Amino acid sequence: MKKINLLFVCLGNICRSPMAEFVMRDLIVKAHLSDKIATASCGTSGWHDGEYMHQGTQRLLREHDIKPQPFVSSRLPENALSLFDYIAVMDDNNLRDVEHLLGHNPQRIFKLTDFTENFDFVPDPWYSGNFEECFEIIENCCQNWLKQLKNTLKSM
Repeated sequence: MKKINLLFVCLGNICRSPMAEFVMRDLIVKAHLSDKIATASCGTSGWHDGEYMHQGTQRLLREHDIKPQPFVSSRLPENALSLFDYIAVMDDNNLRDVEHLLGHNPQRIFKLTDFTENFDFVPDPWYSGNFEECFEIIENCCQNWLKQLKNTLKSM
């Protein structure tokens, strides 16, 4: 069976998208689905290509016993839809930027917060400094999305 490949996207790929990548990866490992679902992340800007994730993201992941590696920031590839089954973005600006490059495809490109009723977007802690809020939103969304992915896997 082919793996389901998930891509998380934010602006710079050092705060939100790597946090989502590793939170979801941790949930996948705990659900014993690593052989069925893979995660990755990138940014729309390329501003931080080749860098490691923000210290605030590292800290929160470690506080939750999530190993934040291996990781290197990268930019959204133009062939992302051929590499990934689903692309989850963090906010409306990310969605607009991704759709500008890859086209409108709501079945495969959507906001991560589509998996919660409580939030419309994941706020960028680069500006707010609130990595805890970011983590809580991401964790909730990833837990809900993984439930849906489990159902998808059952029907495959």
